[in-house]
Amino acid sequence: MQTSQDLAVDAEAPDRGGNRSLTGSLSLRRGFAFLAFAGLAWGTTGAAVEVIYRAGGLGPMAISFWRFLAGAVLLLPARALRPSRKAPRAPQPAGRRVLLLMGTGAGLAVFQTAYFAAVRDTGLAVGTIVTLGAAPVFTAAGGRLFLGERIGRAGVLAVAGALAGLTVLVLGNQPGVVHLGGVGMALLSAAGYAVSNLLGRWTGRHGTGEDALTLTLWSFLIGTALMLPPALYEGLLPQGGNFTEAALLMLYIAAVTTALAYPLYFAGVAVLRAATASVMMLLEPVSAAVLAVLFLGEQLTTATVAGTVILLGAVAALALAESRG
Repeated sequence: MQTSQDLAVDAEAPDRGGNRSLTGSLSLRRGFAFLAFAGLAWGTTGAAVEVIYRAGGLGPMAISFWRFLAGAVLLLPARALRPSRKAPRAPQPAGRRVLLLMGTGAGLAVFQTAYFAAVRDTGLAVGTIVTLGAAPVFTAAGGRLFLGERIGRAGVLAVAGALAGLTVLVLGNQPGVVHLGGVGMALLSAAGYAVSNLLGRWTGRHGTGEDALTLTLWSFLIGTALMLPPALYEGLLPQGGNFTEAALLMLYIAAVTTALAYPLYFAGVAVLRAATASVMMLLEPVSAAVLAVLFLGEQLTTATVAGTVILLGAVAALALAESRG
């Protein structure tokens, strides 16, 4: 198993093609900062989607499609203007590259589409907390089974905190506050998140010749292709409502929470253990819950607050343990 020092050393080494990727000189501290920004930015995504539901008449499939498409369009110029590599990239096994790109794209498609459906069915605060509360459990199990990562004492405590917070949230609320259909979609979203998280970590360990920007762009293009048929069935354009407001919110989602946040996420997750990165992203429900109360009129029950506090405690404990490592 790689320790924190091992990961820091690996991050400073050139990639297998003789070049440095976006994560090539990334320290653990900067990796934490990148994931923190991504988590906080993604916390605003659900609020924006909730407003779109109220104003534009778009469904989760269509919103997911437009987010992928707009994010890819915004990333294309950045990739074209990026300085060219000075040395040729070492050839990588075709099967490994296809698995990485297709798996990450499909994982992100499931993650965000199911999350949007959870927000619609059970509200922003509950949908976000369930999604990001279950994700560390799925990711830790996947990291142990497929990456050979030991969870460690800090990881066990963090996963236990996530499970405790999820239990308090779901079982502690009165009937009608938490809707089981929305919880099911949130758990499906967490599974998709775990897949993309583990593949990003696998990339940092084994190398595929793909830097974070390229990986993100290809993931968006694949996600766009996967989401087009269901989006067409659901309806690509708003059916009534405030079209301008919905369009501006989709632009924000594409530019800030997609084109900017996802490359930072992939860069950060490549130098941190999968379970660590997943628990770090529990920062997302905190910002989502604040927005839900302040701007969307959602009521936070005692159980919801208690579950959120437990999850945030798990984030803080794991970040401290990783920093000391």
